[in-house]
Amino acid sequence: MDAIYARQSVEKADSLSIQGQIDLCRQKAGTEVKIYQDRGYSGKNTNRPAFQKMMADVEGGQIRKIIVYRLDRFSRSIADFGRLWELLRRYQVEFVSINETFDTSTPMGRAMLNIIMVFAQLERETTAERVRDNYYQRVRLGSWPGGPPPYGFTLGRLPGPEGKPLPGLLPNEQAPVVERIFHDYAMEGASLGSVARALNADGIPAPKRAVWDNVSLSRLLHNPLYVMANEDVCLYYQGKGLRLANPPEAFDGLHAGMVVGKRDRSAGKYQDLRQRHFSLCVHYGLIPSALWLRCQYKLDANRQLAGAGRGKHTWLSGLLKCASCGYSVKVNRDKSKYYLTCSGRSNLGICGASIRADLRELEAGVEHELEKLLEACPDVEETGAEGRQLVNTLSAIDRKIDRLMSALAESSEVTMPYINRTIEGLEGQRRAVLEGRARLPAGHRPEAARLKFDQLDFEQKKLVAAQFIQEIRLSGETAQVLWRV
Repeated sequence: MDAIYARQSVEKADSLSIQGQIDLCRQKAGTEVKIYQDRGYSGKNTNRPAFQKMMADVEGGQIRKIIVYRLDRFSRSIADFGRLWELLRRYQVEFVSINETFDTSTPMGRAMLNIIMVFAQLERETTAERVRDNYYQRVRLGSWPGGPPPYGFTLGRLPGPEGKPLPGLLPNEQAPVVERIFHDYAMEGASLGSVARALNADGIPAPKRAVWDNVSLSRLLHNPLYVMANEDVCLYYQGKGLRLANPPEAFDGLHAGMVVGKRDRSAGKYQDLRQRHFSLCVHYGLIPSALWLRCQYKLDANRQLAGAGRGKHTWLSGLLKCASCGYSVKVNRDKSKYYLTCSGRSNLGICGASIRADLRELEAGVEHELEKLLEACPDVEETGAEGRQLVNTLSAIDRKIDRLMSALAESSEVTMPYINRTIEGLEGQRRAVLEGRARLPAGHRPEAARLKFDQLDFEQKKLVAAQFIQEIRLSGETAQVLWRV
């Protein structure tokens, strides 16, 4: 029995209909014919119901010849066709294409078949490349590249770099909610959970769902489409290894930006930014850069201390690692006793190490070393109102210098001179602030206060330990502390 296969993904005026394909194929078919047709399916894979039924009939020995109007009606993938062609040869099934005028029952037909499949694949990959190039060109111009607009925006037309209107984003009635989210999360003591609960209590629906949760809030807060990007935002992203499509002077503190490029789908969109690109947009941001960056630093701290924040039994949680496999060490409690267990052994079964270190002895030893380190540190400064303002200014300058130093490692020949000039300017500001603090009246100058580790609460001890300790490697009854200093 002969089989006729016809496929059409989309009804178009310049595309031959399924019935037209069948009529042409009948001219090459015998008297006994079975028709297989898939409507609305692409040829890029074989997940098509009628196609799968036809191949099952091939394996059942019911078909001796398959006839198609054109090769791409059967398959557009070389890999798929190669596998299918081996199956057809195994069951001695011939293959005929009307449009390409070849028959696999002949050597010339088989050779032509392979050549045509190569060019079909080349055409498909070339088309995909043109689509990608067009996408990145729109991004470089600041245009919205496509897809639904993010929460707080609607699609519109905005002037581009050359004055030509481009697709862009305009604030809508959800924009005040976005501003509220950033302000609420930046407040001291606020968390993703507390912000989500407040929004849900007020009956404000989340994007694509009825309620807010930590994931939806984290995505919104990370998104640079909301920030009024200035040089601080430029340096923040450059310090993370992001490639900038615009020079630093283009960051005017008004326009927002977007992160584009290939990424690992298993990772968060804004976690690993290396080898990706940041481009300024034609639309204006909603959130001032200082507020947006304050939220980013808070989100970054959450991610860095995610493991350390959950432990309740020790302020060393998150720092304990198995020296054998490198996986985290868990603290389990049985009444008044505490046991240290390698998660690589208990959860994954990949480690045979046994950890017998005493938790409280370990804490005491680490606390003793931390006390010595704190003794060597400068005194903590307690200031009056005017002194506190100078300290805050100094801290802000130091944070900018830190960001610049991080960005310097990732800078190019174009941006390096700009970064060096900016660092020099900040150093000058820093000296001026220090001179101003020295001229304060005696009653307004900072007073020294020594930080005592044993007087800190549980959470404060966690933070101090995370600042001084990189990790603690445990093996048997021994512990090796890797310090950051």
